[in-house]
Amino acid sequence: MSMSFKKCVLHAFIFFCSTASMGQELLQRLHDEYQQYREPSLAKRRIKHHEIQPLIESLASDKEFSVSVLGSSVQGRPISLISIGEGPVSILFWSQMHGNEPTATMALFDILNFLRSDYLKKEKQKLLKNTTLHFIPMLNPDGAEVYSRYNALGIDINRDAVRLQTPEGKILKDVRDSLQADFGFNLHDQSKYYNAELTSRPATISYLAPAYNYKKEINEVRANAMKVIVHMNQVIQQYAPGQVGRYSDSFEPRAFGDNIMKWGTSAILIESGGYAQDPEKQYIRKLNFLSILSAVFTIADQSFQATEITEYEQIPNNDRKLFDVKIKGATYWLDGKSYKVDLGINHFEVDNFTHDDFYYHSRIVDIGDLSTYYGYQEIDAQQLTIKDGKVYQSSIDPSSLQPKDFQKLVADGHTYFASNEMQDSLRHSPYPMHLVSDAFQPSFKVSRGANPTFLLTNGDQITYTLINGFVVSQEASVDRVKNSLILK
Repeated sequence: MSMSFKKCVLHAFIFFCSTASMGQELLQRLHDEYQQYREPSLAKRRIKHHEIQPLIESLASDKEFSVSVLGSSVQGRPISLISIGEGPVSILFWSQMHGNEPTATMALFDILNFLRSDYLKKEKQKLLKNTTLHFIPMLNPDGAEVYSRYNALGIDINRDAVRLQTPEGKILKDVRDSLQADFGFNLHDQSKYYNAELTSRPATISYLAPAYNYKKEINEVRANAMKVIVHMNQVIQQYAPGQVGRYSDSFEPRAFGDNIMKWGTSAILIESGGYAQDPEKQYIRKLNFLSILSAVFTIADQSFQATEITEYEQIPNNDRKLFDVKIKGATYWLDGKSYKVDLGINHFEVDNFTHDDFYYHSRIVDIGDLSTYYGYQEIDAQQLTIKDGKVYQSSIDPSSLQPKDFQKLVADGHTYFASNEMQDSLRHSPYPMHLVSDAFQPSFKVSRGANPTFLLTNGDQITYTLINGFVVSQEASVDRVKNSLILK
């Protein structure tokens, strides 16, 4: 722990005594007023470097902030550091070390908007007298450009803390060393298929105080990270109850979080996972905003010191037992015999050519007894049978149809639309039915990797229709189908 941090403790204790009573009130205000701080230019996950540059330039023109260029990525994109505050406790935040993990990047700009705003001035002035905040909003701009985990060398920057082969890794090491940061927030995204262990709830936010050796020992530096995480967990439980996990603390000697902890900075990993009906992670972005700001306030006022680290161990482990859709006990006929099967279905994203949007290509990922698994959506199919959908043969141009027309076709069991008007430029169907050629014959087979397009029927009655893994009941609109595919 740095001397500056130790010197801050007495002053911070006085600050804590004067502000502790307003903690919950402040949190609720930040939650309720969030839209005032949300950066509107960043509305989707596939953020590019050029999109954040105007925001950084705007901050550079504000006398409250200090903005500097730390260096450049492999492909020459500048990597910026944004700083604010005058306090002795140094806190470093870095996001998008993996270029396809941008949720916290959006949240950091929301936080910067909060710090820049006229709201809660008194609270912010006290905060910034105790802390100095440093933000690297996009550490891997080359990876962000193509929505890739890796940098332009094909290296995972988060496994480059020892060799420092990457310019981005060197930048992070240098800035940590120059600041001798007391706390470091390592901001990532994790798979939406993680759940809080032994529950059906997604691990929407997962935390970790990384180990600094194979023995997973706990010194004061690591204990401080654990205590802050306990505080953040208490905050998130108010807005996503039961949806917090604890990331594995297996020691990884090449990783930045583990080494930063070893170098004397209390490292805190935040992983943004999944949340139902939030494909662009906008609610998870808000949870990051609340979580990170609550951490900054508890570090500034030292209230985290009263926390018992045993509470850290009570946060459920991350598990990976979630599907987008879980179908339980459907009847499937094969070679004249019937079988009862559970199906696990996931919606996989496929980037478009410019990596600024995506479509879904869903697949069956598991079959059999899936009783220990969960789904964002679960269907009890004990009385239902898997059957092929039908091909709609018509000379009608599908672009001339209205949603209600597709609704009727799907309700009648059609999952494919035969069309000779398929454009070569299309990578997926813009309609809630697969586009196929006239010669296409449906022959769905339950198998891993198969596209889940079929009917679930009770006798002759269609109960559910699955198109590209999206479920349409007889009552639900076809706009539940995010997209379908082109099958020739």
